[in-house]
Amino acid sequence: MSRPVLNRLVFAGEAIVDLLMWVPALPERGGDILADSAAVEVGGGFNIMAAAVRQGLPVLYAGGHGTGPWGDRVRAALAAEGIRLLRPPDPYADTGFDVALVEAGGERTFVTTLGAESLAEPGAWDRIRVRRGDAVYVSGYGLVPPEAGRVLGAWAAALPPGVLLFVDPGPLVADIPAAVLDPVLDRCDWWSCNQREAALLTGSDDPAEAARRLVRRTGQADVIVRAGPDGCVVAMRVSGPVMEHGLALSHIAAPAVTAVDTTGAGDAHSGVFLAGLAAGLTVGESARRASAAAALAVTRAGAATSPSRAELDRFLGF
Repeated sequence: MSRPVLNRLVFAGEAIVDLLMWVPALPERGGDILADSAAVEVGGGFNIMAAAVRQGLPVLYAGGHGTGPWGDRVRAALAAEGIRLLRPPDPYADTGFDVALVEAGGERTFVTTLGAESLAEPGAWDRIRVRRGDAVYVSGYGLVPPEAGRVLGAWAAALPPGVLLFVDPGPLVADIPAAVLDPVLDRCDWWSCNQREAALLTGSDDPAEAARRLVRRTGQADVIVRAGPDGCVVAMRVSGPVMEHGLALSHIAAPAVTAVDTTGAGDAHSGVFLAGLAAGLTVGESARRASAAAALAVTRAGAATSPSRAELDRFLGF
């Protein structure tokens, strides 16, 4: 299936604030623990946007943002990366935030509260005009809230031809109502998730088998299953003389690194992958750069740690 040339990324997700705490281990239920360090950073969907724009892909933020200290932080971070806003601030609500606990091995656990970025008003997304050559990114976080999820899902499912829809269901994938998820699955062009999320959707812990099953669940999508330090599996529909009954399956390895903080690794992967496609690279080349960017990102503490194009080129030995 032919794909449109990508000119820009319209991000239909949620940029929020991360309250990060690095802890030796998670506390027991009802317990407490002292953090080794802490930070306040802009994260959520900002990580994907930053990853893409640092690789040279123009990015527009189509999500909501609030009036208050968290909204101010989000707008400042977007401005610093050269990312343009498509909406005015919500005068009645602030942007949401999450608390992220990062353990010694780099694993992270989130608790999130949504704010102005969650758009529940009917027709809220109809104001965002897309054009041929746009890539639209939709996150599962936006599909979970009952009202906002229905509004966003209906808009995404009705995107016109020539617009590439990239969907990452996120860790709350099991909470997305089927009535919202299924039309998005039918419309999306790329479905990207990690191994845990793929297992929740398919019942298989094996990334390759999960990718096969996910392709069958979608209407037209190719699939990426990210497997952490093992890189990712890419499943693509093919025509003509075929293997795997119309499916080309490939494993893209990731460079071996020592993880410091896994926050934002999948985000770096998605943003860099889309930027690679926009730059005219093949899917395999784009996935290789994406896996390398994710590996480099986890060697750095914090959320939006995806490298610049020059940094990634040096890391890959170009």
